[in-house]
Amino acid sequence: MKKSIVGFVAFFTIVFLSSISCSSNKALIIPNDEEQIAFNQTKGDTITIANEEVEYEIIIIEPGYNYWLQSIAKPEGYYSQQFLENRNNIWVIEWNQRVNQPQRFDPNLYELMINYSPHIDYGYDVNYKLYNYFIYFQRKYNQRLGTFLPRI
Repeated sequence: MKKSIVGFVAFFTIVFLSSISCSSNKALIIPNDEEQIAFNQTKGDTITIANEEVEYEIIIIEPGYNYWLQSIAKPEGYYSQQFLENRNNIWVIEWNQRVNQPQRFDPNLYELMINYSPHIDYGYDVNYKLYNYFIYFQRKYNQRLGTFLPRI
């Protein structure tokens, strides 16, 4: 009888500890003062991301993004193009999944699909600006598009 009680308690202790360790530990994104200035912008910025060689264009209309890109984002050349492409591919897949689930994700945040292929070389500029938009978006709206913490 004593062995079965000890086994019962041990089993539920393991189950309890497992459930705690598997629970979501979503870190909050806390913007610094300079970022908050960008996030509080109300005047619409329009950024065009284009590569004429592959006939690709993204237009981002987001108040504060241009300010954030110029003053807070890591400078061009900080990341390799391969790094940017890898992150963009992951984040585009998640973004597009959220666009397709408006009942689950805010359709005001995830409005349009992004047509991005890992088999096309969009160039450094397109990848750099798209990557930084994803960072900006995640930090401003406290979203997580993957397992990576969107840090600057």
